[in-house]
Amino acid sequence: MKNINAQNAMNAMEKANQRIAAFQETMDHPRPYQGQKRLYTGVDLGTAYTVLAVVDEEGTPVAGAMGFAQVVRDGLVVDYIGAVDILRELKATLEESLGVELLKAGVAYPPGTSPGDQKALHYIAEAVGFDVIAALDEPTAANNVLNIEDGAVIDIGGGTTGTAVIGQGQVVCVADEPTGGTHVSLVIAGAYRLPFAEAEKLKMDSRKHQELLPVIKPVIEKIAGIIRGHIQDHPVDRVYLVGGTSCFTGFETIVAAELQRPVIKPANPFLVTPLGIALAAAKTCSNP
Repeated sequence: MKNINAQNAMNAMEKANQRIAAFQETMDHPRPYQGQKRLYTGVDLGTAYTVLAVVDEEGTPVAGAMGFAQVVRDGLVVDYIGAVDILRELKATLEESLGVELLKAGVAYPPGTSPGDQKALHYIAEAVGFDVIAALDEPTAANNVLNIEDGAVIDIGGGTTGTAVIGQGQVVCVADEPTGGTHVSLVIAGAYRLPFAEAEKLKMDSRKHQELLPVIKPVIEKIAGIIRGHIQDHPVDRVYLVGGTSCFTGFETIVAAELQRPVIKPANPFLVTPLGIALAAAKTCSNP
C-alpha cells in the first residue's frame, strides 16, 4: 500500500509540475487570448508580492502577472488603498495583454483569518471590478494544483505558515501561525547589517542561498516546529511545501530532517497558490 501511495504521489506531482510550468510560460510570454471559453482569475494578495493567475473553464492556464507590494502583513491587509491600486494595475495589464475583460475571480486567505479580514479581500477584488465567486484558505487552494489524496499542504508565505491536512482527498483540518519569509529577511538583515529591502533582494538571489542557509536555519527549524504542531494529531506521511518562502534552496531538506518524513516541493512553489485560487473559481462555476 505504501508503494502504491508513493507512486500516486509522484504521478500527482508530475502533473502538478506540468500545470505550473504551463502557467509560468503564460507569464513569461503573454499573448492575446484567442479562445471562446470563460476565464477565471485567482487573486493572491501576498506579504511581498500580489499575483494574479488566469485559467479557462477547463482549468488551463491562460495568463498571469505579479507585482511587488507590501500591503499585507501576517495575512492581514494593512494598506487597503495600496492593495486596490496594485490589483487594478495588474488586472489592467492582463486585460490589455489578453484583449478581454476579466470578470470572475477567487480570493484566498491564511487559515484562521477572521470573517472580517476575509471580507476585506472581497472588497479589494470587487473594488477593481471583479465578481468574487470563490473564497478559500490558501493551502486548500494550493491543493487544487497538487491534487494530493493524503498528506499535508504547507503554504509558507511572507507572514504566515498555513497548513491543510488532507485525508482521502478531503481537507481534514486547517491551521495557521505567524512566521514566514519576512522573518527570514529580518534574520538576514540583522546578520549582514542590511536594510530590510536589501535583505529581501539578497534572499531572492539563489546564488547566495548556500551561504545564507546556515544563517536562516533557525527560522526554518521554527517553521518546521509550527508544521509539526499542526500535523501531530493526524496520520500525515508526506508534507508538501508551497509558497514563496519555500523556494529557498535547501529549505525542504531542513524541514524533512526536523519532521522525519518525506517533504516534497513542486518545481516553482511560488506559483502554486495563485493558480489554485483561479482553479477554485473555475470549479465554482462548473459545480454550482
